[in-house]
Amino acid sequence: MSDWTPKLNPTVDLRRLPLNAEEGFVLSRLDGHTREKDLPALTGFPPDKLRDILARLVSQGALLPGTEAVAPVNTVRQAAPLEAEHRAPSLDASDTEPLPEAEASDGSDDEAGPEEDVPEAVLGDFRKLFETRLHGLPEDQRVALAHGAEDPELSALCFDPVPAVIKAVLENPRVGLAHARLIARHHRNPVGLEALVARAAFASDTGVRRFLVRNPQLPVALFRRLWAMRRLMEHHKLTVDRDVPEQTRRTARELLRQRFSTGPSEEKVELILNTEGRALGALVGMPVDGKTTSLLCGRTYRSPMLVQNIARWSAAPPALIAHLLKQELVRRQPQLRMMLARHPNAPADAKRA
Repeated sequence: MSDWTPKLNPTVDLRRLPLNAEEGFVLSRLDGHTREKDLPALTGFPPDKLRDILARLVSQGALLPGTEAVAPVNTVRQAAPLEAEHRAPSLDASDTEPLPEAEASDGSDDEAGPEEDVPEAVLGDFRKLFETRLHGLPEDQRVALAHGAEDPELSALCFDPVPAVIKAVLENPRVGLAHARLIARHHRNPVGLEALVARAAFASDTGVRRFLVRNPQLPVALFRRLWAMRRLMEHHKLTVDRDVPEQTRRTARELLRQRFSTGPSEEKVELILNTEGRALGALVGMPVDGKTTSLLCGRTYRSPMLVQNIARWSAAPPALIAHLLKQELVRRQPQLRMMLARHPNAPADAKRA
C-alpha cells in the first residue's frame, strides 16, 4: 500500500452520501494523519479490501484524491501538537501574547493530539444501527454480543445506556481508542464512565478526557481524580469552556484555587502571563509565595491588559506593584499608573504622587 494519507473532503456533506457500514467505519478511523499503509492495522481490513473501500470513498467525494503530495512522517504538522503539549511555559512577560477567550475556552488541556471527532454522518450510522437493530434485544443478549462483536456493531454498542453492556464492550479484545471516545462522549451513566476510566490507556487518552469533561454525567469524584494534578492552565481552560457542564466548571474552579495555593511557582507565573491576568479573577484572596513574586518581578511588562488585571488583583504583592510602577509602559500611560497607585499594596510615595 502507498504512503498516501487519506483526508476527509471538507467541501462535501457526508450525510448526503450513500455510505455503507464498511465505508462509514473506515471514515470513522481517519484522522488526517494516518497513512494508507498503516490503516489495515487500525481498521482490521486486509489491504486489498481497504484499498477498494478508499477508492469508493474518493469516487463519492468523501475523501480528497490521493494525488496530493504526501508529507514525511515527521512533518511540522504532526510534530506541532507534541510541541504544544510539551513546550516549556513562556515566563517572559515581554514575549507574552494575549490569549483570546476563544482559545482560552478550548478546554482541551493543551492536548491537540489525534482526537478529531468522528464525522457526524458516521456517528449517525452507528447510532441508527444501535437503535434499529440492537436496542430491542434483551440486555443479557446485548452483553453477550458486546463481548465478541466486531465493527460496526461494536461501535454501535458504545451508544448503549446500560453500564453492563459498556463493561462488556470494554472487555472485548477488539476495543480501541475510537470506541473509548464514543463511550466518553455519549454514555450517560456514571457507572459506565467509571468502568471506562478504570482502563489506564483510555483514561490517559486526550480524546477520551476531552469528551469526559463535556459529559454531564461525569461524577465530581471521578473528575477530581482525573484532574487533581493537572497544570494550572488546564484547570483555567476548563473554567471558561462553555461546552463543559456548570458542575464540572465549578469543580474546576475549586481545583484551580487549591492547585494555585500549592502548585509550582512556574505554573502560577505561566497562568498569570499566558492569560494576561484574566485568571486572577478566579483567584480573589489567593496570595503568592516569594518565588512567584520574584519570577513576576524579573520580567519586563508590555501588555496594558496584564498590568490592569494585576492592578485589580487585591493579593498582588507589594514588590510586584512597585516593579510595575517602574515599567516604561506604566510611565507612558497615566491611567495605568493611577490604577497601581490606588492599590492597597502600592508604595507610599506612589500614593502621594
